[in-house]
Amino acid sequence: MTTRQRLWLWGHPAGSHNGLYHVPGESRITPVEAACYLDVPNVIMVKYQKYGPEPPFDQFALPLRGLDQVVWSVVGASGETDAATRDAVFELAAGMPNITGVMMDDFFNDPAEGVGALAALSVEEVQTVRERLTLPDRTLDLWVVLYDYMLDLPVREHLELCDVVTFWTWEAAHLNQLESSFDHFEKVAGDRRKLLGCYMWDYGNSNPMPLDVMERQCEYGLQLLNSSRIEGMIFLASCICDLQLDAVEWTRRWIAGNSRSPTVSDS
Repeated sequence: MTTRQRLWLWGHPAGSHNGLYHVPGESRITPVEAACYLDVPNVIMVKYQKYGPEPPFDQFALPLRGLDQVVWSVVGASGETDAATRDAVFELAAGMPNITGVMMDDFFNDPAEGVGALAALSVEEVQTVRERLTLPDRTLDLWVVLYDYMLDLPVREHLELCDVVTFWTWEAAHLNQLESSFDHFEKVAGDRRKLLGCYMWDYGNSNPMPLDVMERQCEYGLQLLNSSRIEGMIFLASCICDLQLDAVEWTRRWIAGNSRSPTVSDS
């Protein structure tokens, strides 16, 4: 496989981050348009608050049929989920062959901070989700988000039910510790398959992502990819890709320069 085949774009409906996190301008780009702009073949489609998408998903999902792979959220941003939405996702997946998995976004919380339960779904509820992953023509993967500041939470029982764990560093300043935090993440995630999440905006501090920091996480991600410690990289988010942000444009050039090379394990 080439590096490009292992790249993913985190997708939200157009305009989802307008007016938030000090993101400048008004974005109008869709997830598929953003994937084409960055030349990324795979999209993780995640519900974002009032912007949706809301079921039924068929019309919204139609443009995504041209992508290599799609993962669709059963738990959306801020841990939002309900049984009807989960039902609609599995109904969509049954008729859309390039959906290869379902995502649980913002899944964990720290109960000590008084924000509710440890996870958006109980272990028993996740087991119920797992039982629905087997479709007549394929078996979906169950993906989950884990942030760097959550590595000491008691998440192992939930993670054991997941197939893929994605690792995210919420504040750009903490990317100077990415190597050590990723080592810690590997111990927590165990033998789950892993992907590295790469923010193109410093959402944790509502600031632009510095270019040297963007380069650091991308180059380290490529090292992890070529040493088979991860199986992919994710860029976030689609809904800032038309704002001419320096980090987005740098990432676009970086993808172009690395996309055709085979990963070491495949060469």
